[in-house]
Amino acid sequence: MTESTRRPSLPEGVYGITAHTFSQGRSNADVVRAMIDGGIKIIQYREKRPDKSHSQMLAECREIRDLTRAAGVLFIVNDYVDIAMLTDADGVHVGQDDLPVADVRHLIGPDKLIGLSTHSLAQARAAQSAGPDYIGVGPIFSTQTKADASAPVGLNLLQQAIRLSSLPIVAIGGIKQHNAADVVGHGARTICLVTEIVGAQDIAGTVRNLNKIVEVERKKFFKTKGEIRCPSKPR
Repeated sequence: MTESTRRPSLPEGVYGITAHTFSQGRSNADVVRAMIDGGIKIIQYREKRPDKSHSQMLAECREIRDLTRAAGVLFIVNDYVDIAMLTDADGVHVGQDDLPVADVRHLIGPDKLIGLSTHSLAQARAAQSAGPDYIGVGPIFSTQTKADASAPVGLNLLQQAIRLSSLPIVAIGGIKQHNAADVVGHGARTICLVTEIVGAQDIAGTVRNLNKIVEVERKKFFKTKGEIRCPSKPR
């Protein structure tokens, strides 16, 4: 089996991220269960609370890993390579100031996904040779999820990044049900939402609706514009 066949592919549709601060008192595991019920295909564990210990995060990730494995859902850990390795997560997502992608790859091996956040065209361009399996582009819109979030990059930059990238792209930041169609209409195949999902009264229903939006808008996009591709992307 080759390296490329061992490593999972980034699914199209909705990419969920945990955020206990915004989940209305529900545990991360309960939120993940609801996301899975809604048909989500990829979930990232992201924990920024300073009062949560490493051992608590490991315990949470072990529970979430069991849930995602049973459902056939990809499980990504944000930042914590050690937790990803201990739980046999499907991959790791890192930011611009975290471990370099090459070092993460050395630690987790060839059969795991690595995602890299980018916040400008220059970063998206540099990521092409850095070795991630996909890149996050954002924040597309203003977001309150991260206190240190970069300024919004906007839909035009997202479209430019998609054109130049040979890597799959995840659009993230300030995406809601009311603007998700615009994001997909600018070429996004995978959209990432945090508070819109974890803070919803009906998490499963929200995920279903978002997946439907992606499905419908992708069909419209193909009919009107065709797929935006970098020439180096295989068809």
